[in-house]
Amino acid sequence: MSKVVRRRWQSSLDSGRARRDRRGCEYEAYVPDLLADRRFRIDGDVAADVADAEAAIRRLNSAATALVDTEALARLLLRAESVASSHIEGLVIGGRRLLRAEAAREMDAGSGDVTAEEVLRNIEAMSWAVEGLAASRTITVKGLLEVHRRLLTGTRLDDHAGRVRDDQNWIGGSSFNPCSAAFVPPPPEHIDTLLADLCAFVDDDALPAVVQAAVAHAQFETIHPFVDGNGRTGRALIHVILRRRGLAPRMLPPISLVLATWSRSYIEGLTATRYRGRSDSSAAHEGLNEWVARFAAACRRAVDDATAFEARVADIERKWHVALGRVRAKSAVELLLGALPGAPIVSVGTAAELIGRSFQATNEAMRRLEAAGVVHPITVARRNRAYEAKAIVDAFTALERQLASPTGDTRAARPQRPAPARAAHLRTAGA
Repeated sequence: MSKVVRRRWQSSLDSGRARRDRRGCEYEAYVPDLLADRRFRIDGDVAADVADAEAAIRRLNSAATALVDTEALARLLLRAESVASSHIEGLVIGGRRLLRAEAAREMDAGSGDVTAEEVLRNIEAMSWAVEGLAASRTITVKGLLEVHRRLLTGTRLDDHAGRVRDDQNWIGGSSFNPCSAAFVPPPPEHIDTLLADLCAFVDDDALPAVVQAAVAHAQFETIHPFVDGNGRTGRALIHVILRRRGLAPRMLPPISLVLATWSRSYIEGLTATRYRGRSDSSAAHEGLNEWVARFAAACRRAVDDATAFEARVADIERKWHVALGRVRAKSAVELLLGALPGAPIVSVGTAAELIGRSFQATNEAMRRLEAAGVVHPITVARRNRAYEAKAIVDAFTALERQLASPTGDTRAARPQRPAPARAAHLRTAGA
């Protein structure tokens, strides 16, 4: 049975702070029901929404052609999700800037871009979760802690990396006390039990994958087990479940980016799951169905936008082939054309490693691509030469803006969260 526990907050701040920050208060912390033995009842219309969402995700994974052999969409997803997380929300970093930093790292030339490095670390943690944790026989608390450790190691919060919090945290209100908080998660002594139960729930396959991902994400965000990084770890858990259940074996739709754009609806949906009392109550049932319906809608929207992006990339690749003319099968040129959507900024050396060809062959192929307008030379990390496939980077920008708009069209509805500016040629076209 879910409940709230009343606690007393005693301030330890000195008189140098404002009175409202120094005050003590009574507050209520929410302790959710366990999930593993709970019975879930999904209404007919919501079940239909879930079925539509799962069919869309399967279709994306089976029908995609331009992106299934690349990490283009995945990199965009992981970057934007990292930016959208709670403590780095508002941190705007465009695809071009991130890709340049990534290219500099691959050339062993530090970019000096601290922001980009933090986002790249987030991408690596998410990738490990999806590829490693999803493939493990069981999901364990240790595995979740490892995702968190990879997120925070090397940051200003390194001491908290991979560690469950031992203090009370809260969401909203003052930074110094929970007196005016919008939500107070469970006290620290409840976290171990709740996380173990969550892992047991994730290991089960009785529910449809989309329902399981929705419920697990809501429960994780309610537990809020870490000092920082809860949003990013909770997003990773969504993708771990979809991959683990076989729904998204190749392509992960950018679901949590849509949730971040629909921020009010997202928060309302999570709040609806935080009923008080019995798990078989009408409040519990209605709250669950409200949240699952919103989550399923986000899945469908994410697939629609990912599919449109896939089509844009396919169109770009067709134009490249037209510009180049005849291309020999299995040549360095053909291999580069297939690799550029996933690595649109590369040096000759890293491109050679990527396609498994010699430096000389790759350099000659890159010169042919440059002559055809497929790539153009740039400088990264001050003195290092690289090549950029501008059309792909611009497509990244357009997709992120599309995902940041509530309607999917920034001309009709402005982005609801930080998003990169439109490329100049798209601005003049009114895109």
